[in-house]
Amino acid sequence: MPEVASSALAVPHSRIREIADIAMGMGDGVLRLYFGESNLPTPDFLKRAAQKAMADGFTYYTENAGLPSTRRMLARYYEDKHKVAIDPTSEIVVTASGVQALHLGIRCVLNPGDEAIVLTPAWQNQMSIAEMCNATAKMVALRCESGRYRVDFDALEAAVSPRTRLLVYTSPSNPLGWVASVEEQQKLLDFARRHNLWLLADEVYERLWYPADGTLGKPVPSILRLCTREDAVLVVQSFSKSYCMTGWRVGWLVARKDLAGRATKLNEFMVSCAPAFAQRASETALEWGDDTVRKMLALYKSNRDFCLQALRKVKGVTVPEAEGAFYLFPRIDGMKDSFEFCKRLLLDMNVGLAPGVAFGEGGEGSIRICYAVDRPILEEAMSRLVSVLRS
Repeated sequence: MPEVASSALAVPHSRIREIADIAMGMGDGVLRLYFGESNLPTPDFLKRAAQKAMADGFTYYTENAGLPSTRRMLARYYEDKHKVAIDPTSEIVVTASGVQALHLGIRCVLNPGDEAIVLTPAWQNQMSIAEMCNATAKMVALRCESGRYRVDFDALEAAVSPRTRLLVYTSPSNPLGWVASVEEQQKLLDFARRHNLWLLADEVYERLWYPADGTLGKPVPSILRLCTREDAVLVVQSFSKSYCMTGWRVGWLVARKDLAGRATKLNEFMVSCAPAFAQRASETALEWGDDTVRKMLALYKSNRDFCLQALRKVKGVTVPEAEGAFYLFPRIDGMKDSFEFCKRLLLDMNVGLAPGVAFGEGGEGSIRICYAVDRPILEEAMSRLVSVLRS
């Protein structure tokens, strides 16, 4: 009897989705902080933009690389926000979500038997997509020193082998909230150049940043500011997190011309194109969304600070201050099985969190809290969590 492909069998089920599947069978009383999304609705002006786009006839296939107007808007975004010139005709590919951009980029650089190094804890999709390519994902954990996560470059050097072809990192980080400093970005770029690797930067959370100077709304500096257009660098991005558009499934990939050209051709065999009306609405997000982002960030920062204050009063809990994204990743002394902890918390207290084990090496012993929810939900969830931790 024919069997399922080994590359498909090698991909583990998402431990976050396991928690979510239990929660979805429990009714409406669950306080849901396990998924990586805000419960804020998509802004009305973006819904109206999509409605107008449909009325204007944007309901057909687009170019595989995306609408030219969307790619031009993305190029303008990089010019305005990062002072980087990107060619919209040859270096940008619009995708049906950030995860599809990730899949497209990784598919373009990994051959069967290759290795990808992933800085962890990280979103499981990065490792799983490498395995779907019949490649191997090697995890190198970030180190926590003096209350901040840092790249362990000695561990990176030790992980490189003749089969290594790709290095992946996420900044701002899901689940840590860590933001790579410009110095760390430069060292990662130098490392990739020295070892002849592709460097993939997942920058999906770049607008969700709480810089030390308190200015909300400016993006985390992109790796694109440091590299040349000839560098083997890929940037994955999405509209999902910054504009509360998770269900719209629009992302993009920025890459060197040869890779972007190949990714455009492969897009035909994955999804053909992102929905045309959603692309048009995404243009509106880029043009008019800054005020919305700033207001949203003020809410998120307030929620983050509330959670930090609550958790830091609990003995045995260590939680670095997240610099970006909308997660906290507290480490719990003595915790050996984060999945079982989250399962019991869900069943006993109706609080849904993501287990740290879902995020690879360095994740076990921690839990992920998504604080991008309404304050009453967050306050009740934190009250229940703290009571369990104290007991």
